[in-house]
This record gives sequence, structure tokens and C-alpha cells, in this order.
Amino acid sequence: MSKVACVLTDMFEDSEYTSPEKAFKDAGHEVVVIGAEKNQEVEGKNGEAKVKVDVSIADAKPEEYDALFIPGGFSPDILRADERFVEFSKHYLLKNKPVFAICHGPQLLITADILYGRKVTGFKSILVDLKHAGANVFDEEVVVCGNLVTSRTPDDLEAFNRESVNQLS
Repeated sequence: MSKVACVLTDMFEDSEYTSPEKAFKDAGHEVVVIGAEKNQEVEGKNGEAKVKVDVSIADAKPEEYDALFIPGGFSPDILRADERFVEFSKHYLLKNKPVFAICHGPQLLITADILYGRKVTGFKSILVDLKHAGANVFDEEVVVCGNLVTSRTPDDLEAFNRESVNQLS
């Protein structure tokens, strides 16, 4: 069983949290939500999902988790303005731990400046940002580059979930 850190704040894409979270749990893994404040409730941008933060970023230690999960929506753009989330996220690729980022999720990794030379995908509006970050960008439902799994939209969740769970096996 792996312990998956999920960085999250308001305005996340609801299904991009709920679908992978269910897939991880169904496969026997634990998902721990890391946010600004412990016990804070964050809400998806469609109002379909409300999630309680398990651990505040001030108390979160990346070495205590086996993998990182970054749902899309506006959440990653908000989180990347806080250096604590950027440094927390950077740890996983630097330590060769699995990272799962969908839609706008890679924005946090762009700010962490760790995508140079990596194969990635993301939502169409961030593809140019990924290219400027030095990534090799593909328009595919899921791109796996070593320990990094990325996808474009909620339409890609089946492939994203499959490849993310495979990384934890």
C-alpha cells in the first residue's frame, strides 16, 4: 500500500480529484490531502466535490509520502503562488517518486522548474507553458515519462487512473 499526497485547494476540477482518488483507494492505497490549513474544506469548481484537508502544508513532509497527485482545475495555479507547495512538489521528481498530474496539474511542476527534457501532456491552454519549461509536449490521453504520469482532461481519466495505479504497483 502506498501513501499518496494530494495537493489541493479550492477550484479544483471535481472529477479529476474524485475519479483518481477512488482508483487509488480501490487499489488499496491511501490518499492524504495536503492544503493550506488542516481540516479546511475545499470545494471543486463545479461544486460537486467538497474535500477536507488532512494535513496543512506547514506540517507536511514530502518524505512521508510515496507519491504525489495533482488534480487540475484552477487549484494548481493557486497553489504555485505558494513556495511551500512548489518545494513540496519538487521533492517527488527529484527523488524519483511517482507524480500524477492531470489537466492544469503540471502548472505546479512548471513553477518547480523540473520538467526540462521530460515527456508530458496537459490541458491545451498550458501546452505552450510546458514547452517553455523545456518539456517535450505530446497531445495524447496519457503520457508516462519514467515516474511522471500526465493527462489532458477529464475525458482522459480512465487512462490516467490506469497508468497512475500501475506506477504504484
